[in-house]
Order: sequence, then structure tokens, then C-alpha cells
Amino acid sequence: MKVLQLCHKPPIPAIDGGCIAINNLTKGLLEDGHEVKVLCASTHKHPFKEHLIPEEYKKNTGIEAIFVDTKMNFVDAFSNLITRDAYNVSRFFSTDLDIALEKNLRDKDFDIVQLESLFMTPYIDTIRRFSKAKIILRSHNLEYKIYQRMALLSATGPKKAYLNILANRLKVYELAILDKVDGIATISPEHTRNLEQFDCQTSIQTIPFGVDTSEYAVERPYHFKPTLFHLGAMDRMPNVEGMDWFLKEAWPNILNEFPQFSLHLAGKESRSYNIAASHKNIALDGEVSSAKKYMLSKGIMIVPLLSGGGIRIKIIEGMALGKVVITTSIGAKGIDVTHGKNILIADTGEEFVQRIREIHEKPELLENISTNARLFIEQNYANSVVTRDLVKFYENCLKYKVNDPVS
Repeated sequence: MKVLQLCHKPPIPAIDGGCIAINNLTKGLLEDGHEVKVLCASTHKHPFKEHLIPEEYKKNTGIEAIFVDTKMNFVDAFSNLITRDAYNVSRFFSTDLDIALEKNLRDKDFDIVQLESLFMTPYIDTIRRFSKAKIILRSHNLEYKIYQRMALLSATGPKKAYLNILANRLKVYELAILDKVDGIATISPEHTRNLEQFDCQTSIQTIPFGVDTSEYAVERPYHFKPTLFHLGAMDRMPNVEGMDWFLKEAWPNILNEFPQFSLHLAGKESRSYNIAASHKNIALDGEVSSAKKYMLSKGIMIVPLLSGGGIRIKIIEGMALGKVVITTSIGAKGIDVTHGKNILIADTGEEFVQRIREIHEKPELLENISTNARLFIEQNYANSVVTRDLVKFYENCLKYKVNDPVS
């Protein structure tokens, strides 16, 4: 099968969950014997760094990157308020990328064009014109719900109003686009259910994030370290919002009861994260060269999310490494985990304190959760299992005819 992956950012280097998700899917398809071409946008936030791309990857994917200026522009944003466009999506359209896409479609007959996220949907018309490939949307979440939640939590009038406008525009656009693709591969059962509520006529299949479990070493027995850590980009509003809440509602009480604990924050822009002088025992570790090594070097992972959609890929990675994870119900959404068995859930500051207390009082809880977390990933998120299901979904979508492309 010949697959063109159209990505809104380079899969490598895998600096965040989205990159990891794209890259693991590419890897799974290649290992399963399929041809994959990667065409991606290079942006100021996610620049293409060719020197970091392994030669074998270049050879196998023919990866090609086109610069797209996605910086928020006040004039464009204001204009879109008038034109009623979904600005967060339209800023990913580039004439240069469109031309590169057309060239690739003319040069090879692809069976599948996979759009990695809603942000690549502005290129659907070009794909329809120059290819008879089936278009599969890889949907991690309903984007408009993220902005709805951020608007709900926003305290300021103008900001709240603008976020509400963005959310409404995105909802109209997102729901309209569902019937313009041939298949939707969601990343969680919850997301699939959300789409089905909108009476979407397009074929939908849950294809979760996959990991190559052979690359995730597990420490046995579980070695307790009195450290909490958070690994995530701190230029993403949901991460900042969640950490602000955690530092206010949970961390002072945790430290008061367990002064031996420290908190480590790592990820993009984490060194720039503003921490009040009153907060103690906190280290800002910045971007790390290896997320796996970093996670193994620390104790308990915390993911205090209050908003956002899709699967928290870092939770999947942490569980694959056998880490004990404490997250909110929102953070665990879509992963089908079980509190007290393979993960710990805390939705209030006091509940976070209670989870640390439980771990302190019952050390065996760490080993049990760690073992069950790894087993859960092996059974549900192994890359081979995910790739098999994705290819089967491709095959089902290919049964239906589409219009012939232009000559």
C-alpha cells in the first residue's frame, strides 16, 4: 500500500506527543511493508531540522518539508473575524506546500493520503483534484472543544470573547469537514463517540497512539524516588493552566506534609515558566534530549490537566516505562485506565495530596501500579497492534470509489 502522510509539523525530532504519534505510525507502516512518503510543514514553532533526521528515515520516507508561516497575525486574525473563517486552521495553508503536494500527487499514485490533524484539511481540494487516493483524517481531538474549555476558564472579557469566537468558528468548520474525507481515524473511543453524536456519515475507526514497547525499558523492582515530575511543552495553554492550578492547590500542601519531595518540570519553554518565589523544591529542567531517560530518572509522573482533548501521549509513554502516573479525570480521558490499578486519579488539590499519602503509606502500591501500567500498554497500545488495525481500516475505506483526478 502506498501512503502519503501530510503532516502539520515534522515528525522528527520527536519533541512532543504529536510528533511521537506521527512518527510511530510511520514506523509501524514501514515495518509492515508499506510505502510511506512524508510531506510536512516546517513552522517557527516546529522547524525542520534535517541534520537530526536519520539517513535511513530519509531514504525510507523521502521526507520533504516546506516552510509555512503560522505565526498569529493581528491583521489576518481580525480579517478572519469578518470573513468568518476558522483562523487557527487557515493559517496552515501555504501556496508553496500546496504546490509540493500537487507535485507529489502527480508523480505517484497513492492509495491513501493521511492528514495528520485538522490543520491539514485545507489541502483536501488539491488532493481531490490530482489524486484518486482515499483521504483519511487522523483526528486526535475535537479542536473546538479545547477552545470552549479555555474560554470557560478565561477570566478576562476580551480574551474570553475572542476564544468563544474561535471555538464557534472551529466547530462549524470541523463538523463540516467530517463529511469531506473518506475515513476518520480517531485516537480514542471517547473521541469516536463524540463524532458519532454529530451524525457523521463518514467511516470512523478508533486507532490509538502506538508505542514500540521494545524501546521502553522498565525498572524492576520499582525504585521509589521522592520526586514528582511533569514533562510537557509549557507554551501550550492547557499545560500552563494545569500547572498553575497544581502549584496553587496541591504543591504547598504536599510539601508541607512530605518536605523530602521535589518537583521537576521539563519540556519546551519550561525554563521560562514563571514560578512564584513562595514555591519551594522546584526545578525547571528545560528541554531534554531523551524523554525516556528523563522519565526513568525521576519518580512519579503528574499530569494535572483541566482542559484539552485527545490522548495524553506522555501518559502512554510513562505507563510503557512502568511509571506511576497521577493525573486528573480529564488527563486520563480516552485511555480507559482504572484508578488504583494501573494509574492514580486526582481531581482536586486535596486528592493529589491523598495520592502521595497513599503511596507513602503503601509502598507496594507503586510496584502493583507499575506492573499493571506496563501490561496495559502491551495489550492495548503496542505499535504492531495499532498498525494492523489501521491497515485494516485503510482496506475497508478503499472499497468505495472516488472521482478520477484531473490529467
